[in-house]
Amino acid sequence: MTTRSRYDAIYLSPHLDDAAISCGGQIALRTRRGEAVLVVTISACNPPADAHSPLADELNAAWGWRADAATRREEDRRACGILGAECLHWDEADGLYRRDPERDAPLYPTRESLFASVHRADDTTQSAWIERLRGLPPAEQVLAPLGAGGHVDHQLVRRAAEAVFGASLRCYEDFPYALRPLALCKVLRPRWRWRSERIALDERAVRARREAAAAYASQMGTLFFSPGDLERRLRRHIRRARGERLWQKTVISNR
Repeated sequence: MTTRSRYDAIYLSPHLDDAAISCGGQIALRTRRGEAVLVVTISACNPPADAHSPLADELNAAWGWRADAATRREEDRRACGILGAECLHWDEADGLYRRDPERDAPLYPTRESLFASVHRADDTTQSAWIERLRGLPPAEQVLAPLGAGGHVDHQLVRRAAEAVFGASLRCYEDFPYALRPLALCKVLRPRWRWRSERIALDERAVRARREAAAAYASQMGTLFFSPGDLERRLRRHIRRARGERLWQKTVISNR
Protein backbone atom coordinates (compact mmCIF):
# COMPACT_ATOMS: atom_id res chain seq x y z
CA MET A 1 0.00 0.00 0.00
CA THR A 2 1.26 3.49 -0.84
CA THR A 3 0.80 6.47 1.48
CA ARG A 4 0.78 9.32 -1.05
CA SER A 5 -1.30 10.28 -4.04
CA ARG A 6 1.81 11.45 -5.91
CA TYR A 7 5.57 10.88 -5.74
CA ASP A 8 8.59 12.79 -6.92
CA ALA A 9 10.18 9.55 -8.11
CA ILE A 10 9.22 5.89 -8.42
CA TYR A 11 11.99 3.31 -8.80
CA LEU A 12 11.04 -0.05 -10.28
CA SER A 13 13.02 -2.94 -8.83
CA PRO A 14 12.73 -6.40 -10.43
CA HIS A 15 13.77 -8.14 -7.19
CA LEU A 16 14.10 -7.35 -3.51
CA ASP A 17 17.44 -5.48 -3.69
CA ASP A 18 17.98 -4.24 -7.24
CA ALA A 19 17.01 -0.56 -6.90
CA ALA A 20 18.66 0.00 -3.53
CA ILE A 21 22.00 -1.54 -4.43
CA SER A 22 22.02 -0.05 -7.95
CA CYS A 23 21.05 3.56 -7.24
CA GLY A 24 20.67 3.95 -3.50
CA GLY A 25 22.92 7.01 -3.51
CA GLN A 26 20.57 9.10 -5.64
CA ILE A 27 17.56 7.88 -3.69
CA ALA A 28 19.25 9.03 -0.48
CA LEU A 29 20.01 12.41 -2.06
CA ARG A 30 16.39 12.82 -3.16
CA THR A 31 14.87 12.02 0.21
CA ARG A 32 17.42 14.23 1.96
CA ARG A 33 16.07 17.09 -0.17
CA GLY A 34 12.57 16.26 1.02
CA GLU A 35 11.42 14.42 -2.09
CA ALA A 36 8.94 11.56 -1.81
CA VAL A 37 10.38 8.35 -3.29
CA LEU A 38 8.68 4.99 -3.75
CA VAL A 39 10.56 1.75 -4.53
CA VAL A 40 8.30 -0.82 -6.17
CA THR A 41 9.58 -4.39 -6.18
CA ILE A 42 7.90 -6.50 -8.85
CA SER A 43 8.91 -10.06 -7.92
CA ALA A 44 8.45 -10.17 -4.16
CA CYS A 45 6.20 -13.17 -3.50
CA ASN A 46 7.03 -16.54 -2.00
CA PRO A 47 8.08 -19.18 -4.55
CA PRO A 48 4.99 -21.04 -5.83
CA ALA A 49 4.60 -24.49 -4.30
CA ASP A 50 4.75 -26.21 -7.68
CA ALA A 51 7.67 -24.17 -9.04
CA HIS A 52 10.23 -26.96 -9.20
CA SER A 53 13.10 -27.21 -11.64
CA PRO A 54 16.66 -28.46 -11.28
CA LEU A 55 17.94 -24.88 -11.14
CA ALA A 56 15.28 -23.65 -8.69
CA ASP A 57 15.80 -26.65 -6.42
CA GLU A 58 19.58 -26.22 -6.56
CA LEU A 59 19.45 -22.53 -5.66
CA ASN A 60 16.79 -22.94 -2.98
CA ALA A 61 18.86 -25.68 -1.36
CA ALA A 62 21.94 -23.46 -1.46
CA TRP A 63 20.06 -20.46 -0.07
CA GLY A 64 18.23 -22.39 2.66
CA TRP A 65 16.44 -19.91 4.93
CA ARG A 66 17.55 -17.10 2.67
CA ALA A 67 15.01 -18.16 0.02
CA ASP A 68 12.18 -17.14 2.34
CA ALA A 69 10.49 -14.10 0.77
CA ALA A 70 9.27 -12.79 4.13
CA THR A 71 12.88 -12.47 5.26
CA ARG A 72 13.82 -10.71 2.04
CA ARG A 73 10.87 -8.33 2.23
CA GLU A 74 11.92 -7.34 5.74
CA GLU A 75 15.46 -6.71 4.48
CA ASP A 76 14.02 -4.48 1.77
CA ARG A 77 12.00 -2.49 4.30
CA ARG A 78 15.19 -1.92 6.31
CA ALA A 79 17.15 -0.91 3.22
CA CYS A 80 14.48 1.53 2.04
CA GLY A 81 14.28 2.92 5.57
CA ILE A 82 18.01 3.66 5.45
CA LEU A 83 17.47 5.51 2.17
CA GLY A 84 14.38 7.32 3.43
CA ALA A 85 12.12 5.81 0.76
CA GLU A 86 8.80 4.01 0.90
CA CYS A 87 8.57 0.49 -0.47
CA LEU A 88 5.82 -1.45 -2.19
CA HIS A 89 6.00 -5.21 -2.77
CA TRP A 90 4.10 -6.90 -5.58
CA ASP A 91 3.16 -10.57 -5.51
CA GLU A 92 4.66 -11.47 -8.89
CA ALA A 93 6.83 -14.58 -9.32
CA ASP A 94 10.55 -14.47 -10.05
CA GLY A 95 11.59 -15.73 -13.48
CA LEU A 96 13.31 -18.61 -11.74
CA TYR A 97 9.89 -19.97 -10.81
CA ARG A 98 7.70 -19.09 -13.80
CA ARG A 99 6.46 -21.96 -15.94
CA ASP A 100 5.27 -22.48 -19.51
CA PRO A 101 1.58 -23.44 -19.21
CA GLU A 102 1.59 -25.22 -22.57
CA ARG A 103 4.43 -27.57 -21.66
CA ASP A 104 4.13 -27.45 -17.86
CA ALA A 105 7.86 -26.85 -17.76
CA PRO A 106 10.07 -24.08 -16.31
CA LEU A 107 10.57 -21.14 -18.63
CA TYR A 108 14.16 -20.73 -17.54
CA PRO A 109 15.58 -24.12 -16.48
CA THR A 110 19.28 -23.11 -16.52
CA ARG A 111 21.42 -20.20 -15.40
CA GLU A 112 22.20 -19.48 -19.04
CA SER A 113 18.52 -19.23 -19.98
CA LEU A 114 17.81 -16.92 -17.02
CA PHE A 115 20.28 -14.44 -18.52
CA ALA A 116 19.28 -14.77 -22.16
CA SER A 117 16.28 -13.93 -24.34
CA VAL A 118 12.86 -13.54 -22.74
CA HIS A 119 10.73 -16.64 -23.41
CA ARG A 120 7.74 -16.05 -25.70
CA ALA A 121 5.44 -17.46 -22.99
CA ASP A 122 6.42 -14.48 -20.82
CA ASP A 123 4.42 -12.18 -23.11
CA THR A 124 1.50 -12.67 -20.73
CA THR A 125 3.74 -11.75 -17.80
CA GLN A 126 4.74 -8.54 -19.53
CA SER A 127 1.11 -7.68 -20.28
CA ALA A 128 0.15 -8.24 -16.64
CA TRP A 129 2.99 -6.04 -15.42
CA ILE A 130 2.00 -3.29 -17.85
CA GLU A 131 -1.50 -3.22 -16.37
CA ARG A 132 -0.16 -3.04 -12.82
CA LEU A 133 2.26 -0.25 -13.70
CA ARG A 134 -0.64 1.78 -15.06
CA GLY A 135 -2.20 1.63 -11.61
CA LEU A 136 0.74 3.24 -9.81
CA PRO A 137 0.40 6.75 -8.38
CA PRO A 138 1.66 9.51 -10.69
CA ALA A 139 5.28 10.60 -10.34
CA GLU A 140 7.56 13.29 -11.72
CA GLN A 141 10.04 10.58 -12.73
CA VAL A 142 9.81 6.83 -13.15
CA LEU A 143 13.03 4.83 -13.25
CA ALA A 144 13.55 1.22 -14.35
CA PRO A 145 16.57 -1.07 -14.68
CA LEU A 146 18.57 -0.71 -17.87
CA GLY A 147 18.90 -4.49 -18.17
CA ALA A 148 22.70 -4.70 -18.05
CA GLY A 149 23.61 -8.32 -17.46
CA GLY A 150 20.58 -9.61 -19.32
CA HIS A 151 18.50 -11.07 -16.48
CA VAL A 152 15.08 -11.79 -17.98
CA ASP A 153 13.21 -10.10 -15.12
CA HIS A 154 15.22 -6.89 -15.62
CA GLN A 155 14.46 -7.03 -19.34
CA LEU A 156 10.75 -7.52 -18.70
CA VAL A 157 10.48 -4.70 -16.17
CA ARG A 158 12.13 -2.29 -18.58
CA ARG A 159 9.92 -3.40 -21.49
CA ALA A 160 6.77 -3.03 -19.43
CA ALA A 161 7.88 0.38 -18.13
CA GLU A 162 8.70 1.58 -21.65
CA ALA A 163 5.23 0.56 -22.79
CA VAL A 164 3.62 2.63 -20.03
CA PHE A 165 5.94 5.62 -19.57
CA GLY A 166 7.46 5.93 -23.03
CA ALA A 167 10.22 8.42 -23.72
CA SER A 168 10.03 9.94 -20.22
CA LEU A 169 11.37 6.73 -18.66
CA ARG A 170 14.87 6.85 -17.21
CA CYS A 171 16.95 3.72 -16.65
CA TYR A 172 19.50 3.03 -13.95
CA GLU A 173 22.58 0.84 -14.30
CA ASP A 174 22.00 -2.61 -12.84
CA PHE A 175 24.61 -3.30 -10.14
CA PRO A 176 26.73 -5.39 -9.94
CA TYR A 177 26.04 -6.56 -13.51
CA ALA A 178 27.10 -3.19 -14.95
CA LEU A 179 30.67 -3.88 -13.81
CA ARG A 180 31.01 -6.77 -16.27
CA PRO A 181 33.03 -6.01 -19.42
CA LEU A 182 30.79 -4.83 -22.28
CA ALA A 183 27.62 -5.23 -20.17
CA LEU A 184 26.57 -1.64 -20.82
CA CYS A 185 27.67 -1.69 -24.46
CA LYS A 186 25.45 -4.69 -25.14
CA VAL A 187 22.32 -3.05 -23.78
CA LEU A 188 22.89 0.54 -24.98
CA ARG A 189 22.29 -0.23 -28.64
CA PRO A 190 22.38 1.75 -30.80
CA ARG A 191 24.53 3.99 -28.59
CA TRP A 192 23.51 7.19 -30.38
CA ARG A 193 19.91 6.62 -29.23
CA TRP A 194 20.87 7.04 -25.58
CA ARG A 195 21.89 10.05 -23.52
CA SER A 196 23.25 9.83 -20.01
CA GLU A 197 22.77 11.91 -16.90
CA ARG A 198 25.37 11.79 -14.15
CA ILE A 199 24.37 12.24 -10.53
CA ALA A 200 27.28 13.20 -8.31
CA LEU A 201 27.28 11.57 -4.87
CA ASP A 202 28.73 12.95 -1.69
CA GLU A 203 30.23 10.60 0.89
CA ARG A 204 27.03 10.59 2.94
CA ALA A 205 25.06 9.31 -0.07
CA VAL A 206 27.71 6.66 -0.82
CA ARG A 207 27.53 5.45 2.77
CA ALA A 208 23.74 5.30 2.62
CA ARG A 209 23.87 3.16 -0.53
CA ARG A 210 26.46 0.85 1.02
CA GLU A 211 24.47 0.46 4.24
CA ALA A 212 21.27 -0.19 2.30
CA ALA A 213 23.02 -2.83 0.17
CA ALA A 214 24.43 -4.47 3.28
CA ALA A 215 20.90 -4.72 4.72
CA TYR A 216 20.26 -7.55 2.24
CA ALA A 217 22.22 -10.03 4.34
CA SER A 218 20.55 -13.01 2.67
CA GLN A 219 22.09 -12.02 -0.67
CA MET A 220 25.63 -11.39 0.54
CA GLY A 221 26.90 -14.82 -0.46
CA THR A 222 25.07 -14.74 -3.79
CA LEU A 223 26.07 -11.33 -5.12
CA PHE A 224 29.21 -10.58 -3.12
CA PHE A 225 31.89 -12.59 -1.36
CA SER A 226 31.85 -10.43 1.75
CA PRO A 227 30.90 -6.95 3.01
CA GLY A 228 34.40 -5.85 2.02
CA ASP A 229 33.85 -7.14 -1.52
CA LEU A 230 30.56 -5.23 -1.67
CA GLU A 231 32.31 -2.03 -0.59
CA ARG A 232 35.13 -2.40 -3.12
CA ARG A 233 32.86 -3.17 -6.06
CA LEU A 234 30.36 -0.48 -5.17
CA ARG A 235 33.03 2.21 -4.94
CA ARG A 236 34.61 0.98 -8.18
CA HIS A 237 31.29 1.39 -9.95
CA ILE A 238 30.79 4.88 -8.50
CA ARG A 239 34.31 5.92 -9.56
CA ARG A 240 33.77 4.56 -13.06
CA ALA A 241 30.47 6.40 -13.47
CA ARG A 242 31.67 9.46 -11.51
CA GLY A 243 28.61 9.03 -9.34
CA GLU A 244 25.49 7.22 -10.55
CA ARG A 245 24.28 7.37 -14.14
CA LEU A 246 20.82 7.37 -15.58
CA TRP A 247 20.10 6.63 -19.23
CA GLN A 248 17.24 7.85 -21.41
CA LYS A 249 16.37 7.05 -25.00
CA THR A 250 16.29 10.04 -27.29
CA VAL A 251 13.13 10.73 -29.25
CA ILE A 252 13.53 10.42 -33.01
CA SER A 253 11.67 13.11 -34.89
CA ASN A 254 9.84 12.16 -38.08
CA ARG A 255 10.35 15.66 -39.48
